[in-house]
Amino acid sequence: MNLEQKTESIRQMMEEVISNDPDCFLVDVKLKPGNNIQVFVDADAGLPISRCIQYNRALYKRIEETTLFNEGDFALEVSSPGLEEPLKLNRQYTKNIGRQVEVIMKDGRKLEGKLLSAGELEVTLEETKGKGKKQEVIQHNLVYADIKSTKIQIVFN
Repeated sequence: MNLEQKTESIRQMMEEVISNDPDCFLVDVKLKPGNNIQVFVDADAGLPISRCIQYNRALYKRIEETTLFNEGDFALEVSSPGLEEPLKLNRQYTKNIGRQVEVIMKDGRKLEGKLLSAGELEVTLEETKGKGKKQEVIQHNLVYADIKSTKIQIVFN
C-alpha cells in the first residue's frame, strides 16, 4: 500500500471515529517519514484536549487492528490545528469569523484584517489602513480559489 492509500485509509478511520460528534470535523491527515501520523481535528466550539485523547486512543486501536503498519510500527498524534497551520476548510473560516487573519493570495498579495464572513465561495475581510483621520477601512471579497493560505493572527491589546 502506498503513502496516499495509507493516508486515505487513516482519513476514513478518523471520519468514522468522529462520526457521532456533529460538532467535530476532520481538517487534515499527514503521514510523515518513520510512519509518524499527524491528524488534525477541530470543532465548532473548540476542541478540548480530553477529546483529542479520546480520539487518539480510538484511532490508534483501529490502526493497530489493520495491516497498515508492521506490528505497531507507527506513532500517532491527534490534535487541533495550531495557529501555525493555515485554514483549510470553509468550516474553519466560519469558526474564526471576527478574528484577525493574514491572507496570502495566489498572485502574491498579502492582506491582513478582520474576517467578517465566510460563504460557500468567498470570504470577506476588513482591512484597516492608516491611522487617525487618515484611517481607511477597506472590505475585500476574496474567492477561496484565489487564496494561497490564511492564518490566524495573535493580537495583543
